[in-house]
Amino acid sequence: MTMKKGLFKWLLPLAVILNACSKDDDVVTPVAPKATGAYILSEGNFGQNNSKLGFFTIATGTFAGDFLVQQNPGSTGLGDTGNDMVVYGSKLYVIVNNSNNVKVLNAADGKFLKDISIDQPRFAAGTNGKIYVSSYDGTVKSIDTTALSVSGSVAVGPNPEGIAVSNNNLYVAISGGFNPVFDSTVSVVSLATFTEVKKIKVGSNPYCVAADNAGNVYVGCTGNYFDINPSLVKINAGTNTVIKSADTTVGRFITYNNQLLVTGGYLGTAKVRLLNTTDFAATNFVTDGTAITNPYSVNVNEDNGDVYVTDAKNYSISGEVFRFDKTGKKISSFTTSPGVSPNKVVFVR
Repeated sequence: MTMKKGLFKWLLPLAVILNACSKDDDVVTPVAPKATGAYILSEGNFGQNNSKLGFFTIATGTFAGDFLVQQNPGSTGLGDTGNDMVVYGSKLYVIVNNSNNVKVLNAADGKFLKDISIDQPRFAAGTNGKIYVSSYDGTVKSIDTTALSVSGSVAVGPNPEGIAVSNNNLYVAISGGFNPVFDSTVSVVSLATFTEVKKIKVGSNPYCVAADNAGNVYVGCTGNYFDINPSLVKINAGTNTVIKSADTTVGRFITYNNQLLVTGGYLGTAKVRLLNTTDFAATNFVTDGTAITNPYSVNVNEDNGDVYVTDAKNYSISGEVFRFDKTGKKISSFTTSPGVSPNKVVFVR
């Protein structure tokens, strides 16, 4: 990462999970089938070309730490700074920021399909047969999931970050991370026309975005690391207006059982919290005293409610993934070795 906010995170050192039908643009399933495994993305260290893609087999409880290379003999590896990934249809899309590409794999076995060139891609979301990728060149790119090529681009603002889908729109956090003063807006992009239709004022340095099933979009704003605090903003996706904002430390988060499941390790909060979506009141998710050094991201296996929390440790040694049941009690944990700074978990079914 090459801007102030990203450099801060590297130096200290949504997911859209849909199920394959006959074609990628037919992915609609109300109940998640049983997951067979989980891909674990470890971003590595900026400029060191050491991102890793691991795979956890749920039935056996075993973890392959460099699954991409294992499944693709002769591969040179994932690349530099794996930032996000999405399972959509039959494919896995891995966003590799400093290698300037989206690596496309067969989700079932991790076999390489194609690299798609995008300038400093950041985050992704999938819907309606497209993968949408925020790019630090100030745009969101659309990828056709059949042709596996960039099919469109829309300007959204400086250094876009998290992206989510709601009410037939994309909601994109505009961080302005290269600028002397951070941005504080969310760009609303119509999926019907693939044009920006509105800017919504939120907090300083917006980063993570997630949508719930009730027509709300949540934006985690990082602040400026000095005198502007992190905040959380709730947007009504029907009216595209802010309906709640409060100071609270959130890093990456997801919507979960009508709540927000929130991490904040890189902002100094070594807890995984549940936030009420009405008043943002917080409780600890972990109920058995399990200590997590640096909770970096979180995701839920929807077929059984198990929660996976990644622990980035100190960003320079192998990380760890903790599995909890839905009551916050630890089931197991495993190291992501040789992966450093695990930052995303997605499930394959």
